[in-house]
Amino acid sequence: MKVLEVRKLEFKTPFPEMSEVSARLDQLESRNKVNSVNWKEYSYKPDVSFSMAYSDNEIFLKYYIIEDYFKAEMTETNQMVCEDSCVEFFVSPGNDGIYYNLEFNGIGTCLLGTGTGRENSTRANPEIISKIRRLTSAGHTPVREKKGRFSWTLTVAIPFDVFFHHNVKQLKGKTFRANFYKCGDMLSVPHYVTWNPVGTPKPDYHRPEYFGELKFV
Repeated sequence: MKVLEVRKLEFKTPFPEMSEVSARLDQLESRNKVNSVNWKEYSYKPDVSFSMAYSDNEIFLKYYIIEDYFKAEMTETNQMVCEDSCVEFFVSPGNDGIYYNLEFNGIGTCLLGTGTGRENSTRANPEIISKIRRLTSAGHTPVREKKGRFSWTLTVAIPFDVFFHHNVKQLKGKTFRANFYKCGDMLSVPHYVTWNPVGTPKPDYHRPEYFGELKFV
């Protein structure tokens, strides 16, 4: 099981500009690879990494992607962004089995679900999702699939109250369980890569037993 230490960043304001958050994440010493190919029939592996940090109010996450196909057709909150070029963050803040699946396509459209497994996962209220600040290098205009060599980044700032089933007030010293994913279900060449390996017979990200650990230091 992978373990990631997540460090705190200090800013002059409680909710810094996203451009500043993005730049600070670029400056972190190491990036974490999302490079586990767990299913032989989906062998294509884009180049995916992420940087992560936190503040007194938010979790910060920046994905860096280079891939051969890019699609971003979903524009409405809670649409199936996994069918586009998509990055995902699944996280369980407590010991109650409840996790949140935060999924984003390349233009920043977000799906947020929560539950203890795929069968009982429900979508969050769009008002809650709107609190997640996003900055993408790919803009916000929908994109039909393109083939080539596409490089894009997505930075997100997730306020603690997005984890509405839990009472998250501060992170230092806490341990969450989580996994990070990249997928593209409806691309010409679908792919499914993960940070912590997933040992299921076919692609399934809703498996908290395969989450790694985030240690907030």
